[in-house]
Amino acid sequence: MKLSLVIPAFNEADRLAKGFERLAPYWPDDDDHEVIMVDDGSSDDTLRSAHRVYGHLHHFSLVRYETNVGKGGAVRVGLAQARGRHVIVADADMAIHPQHFGAIDHALDSVALAPGVRVSTGSPRYSNLMRTGGGALYHQLVRRTTGVTLRDTQCGCKGYRLGEGRLLALLGFVERFSVDAEMFYLAQRLGLTMEPVPVTWTDVPGSSVHVLSGALTTWRELRSIPRTRYQNPAVRLDPTVATTDVTGAVREARVNGAVLTRGTHDALLVVHRHDALGAVSAARALAGEVTTCTPDDLRGREVVAL
Repeated sequence: MKLSLVIPAFNEADRLAKGFERLAPYWPDDDDHEVIMVDDGSSDDTLRSAHRVYGHLHHFSLVRYETNVGKGGAVRVGLAQARGRHVIVADADMAIHPQHFGAIDHALDSVALAPGVRVSTGSPRYSNLMRTGGGALYHQLVRRTTGVTLRDTQCGCKGYRLGEGRLLALLGFVERFSVDAEMFYLAQRLGLTMEPVPVTWTDVPGSSVHVLSGALTTWRELRSIPRTRYQNPAVRLDPTVATTDVTGAVREARVNGAVLTRGTHDALLVVHRHDALGAVSAARALAGEVTTCTPDDLRGREVVAL
């Protein structure tokens, strides 16, 4: 699998068909491409609409949360399920023109992250003036609280190499609007390479983003990011351990979305915080040592998705 498209969706039943119309001319329906949609506890007909609009594709899968957990949770489960060498995460309305997916995919041949950016200076201008002003204020808050300088963190289209994308997903905590700011903050902590890709977009009506109602929650999320002690269960292994052996142990332990990171002196198998027991099982199978790791421990390592 060369490329995975992850689509987080919350109450998108009325916008999926138009989004697919934008996507179809640029998305090959073959064995090298897959679409993964994550229905984030929608209360409308998103589930049925998704199967109607995307179900004919050779490789389409849908993951559903029974209750809404937020975009962060949806993106993370999508990255855990993805099989492509590269992954693009895009909003369900495909407001970022899918014609740019090829450029994002190409950039990922050289870097770990390739976020779409709608502007090189200033902030994106929406049809709603309040949303435009809120976006500009949010950018200033992101920069001051996290140190992330990317101007368009909220662009609805981002590319990841699978290994690095999964690692960011494993480390993250934020469930809602500020998940992207957290991703870029963690990418900086990890020392990941990044190349922003200029994109064009359409301000599609019907966004679920509400500037005022979520302002306090968003502020709390942003403040929490630099204060969080990011730690995950891990298994310390010999640096020469075979990836196939680790993959087998992970599958036997029924651990999903893990990554293997290789350094000079050791290899660290990183798992989700909920998979501590799986880490114990994998350690026994591989003669490894259960430990914990932080982004600083993982900085500069080779990353392999399992």
